[in-house]
Amino acid sequence: MHDIWNPWHGCVKCSEGCQYCYMYFLDKMRDKDGAEIYQTSGARYPLSKDRKGRYKIQSGETISVCMTSDFFLEEADAWRSEAWDIMRIRSDVIFYLLTKRPQRVAGCLPADWGDGWENVFFNVTCENQKRADERIPILLDLPFRHKGVSCTPLIGPVSIGKYLDSGQIERVHCGGENYGGSRPCDFDWVKSLREECVQRDITFCFLETGTVFIKDGKKYTLQGKRLQTRQAYKSGMNYEGKPMHFNLVDSFGMPIPKEKLYVKHYCDNCTECSMKLVCNGCSDCGKCRQKN
Repeated sequence: MHDIWNPWHGCVKCSEGCQYCYMYFLDKMRDKDGAEIYQTSGARYPLSKDRKGRYKIQSGETISVCMTSDFFLEEADAWRSEAWDIMRIRSDVIFYLLTKRPQRVAGCLPADWGDGWENVFFNVTCENQKRADERIPILLDLPFRHKGVSCTPLIGPVSIGKYLDSGQIERVHCGGENYGGSRPCDFDWVKSLREECVQRDITFCFLETGTVFIKDGKKYTLQGKRLQTRQAYKSGMNYEGKPMHFNLVDSFGMPIPKEKLYVKHYCDNCTECSMKLVCNGCSDCGKCRQKN
């Protein structure tokens, strides 16, 4: 996918949400070990150019970082400075960071970080109330200009209203669990979390139901990501709150005119996808037309 950058792969499980990690599951299907951590061949992917010398990732695109690892993983300390360098160079691109290790972040920031870089959107994972109460206070104390919370996989009820009242959190995601060992996601948990966001006009995205979904006390089994995102969309839970503004600049530090920024487009299969609210748009790869 053109909107994902995995500079390294592999991870160490650290909390309840990791128990049935999708990366471990998919690696096992390929006879790989998800606990094996290594730098990938795509470590410099955001700097890739086409035959005309233009960046393949356009100004204004959003790139999700380390979706098969954790950006603040201790075992990746030797590689992180290079990744920061790339984000510094691509000040015209939004980098979405997600971690279960916010306690490590302060000691892993670049020397020139200041109060944060405008092109970095930092998020913590809060799969249950315990992790929300542990990680979100750290999130609020860290110097990032854009902050969010991802309750994925949502494996228990989570209330974060008191943290949303800080005014620092700009977006909240939640979603059920996939693949081997999937634990149930209850629709009541989703509705409660959404209501807290709506009350404060904060964007909320119900990404997917997960494989095992509970609604009105009845258990449903939904196989395939496409079905799960479609059902999440049909639930009507997505809410678009106050818009996020990223003041992106070019390599000379000059603001990039709106007409020069990437414009998202979507295919027919995006119409009923819950992730459309927060995704980077269609990459025209054709994979969504394949059977899930």
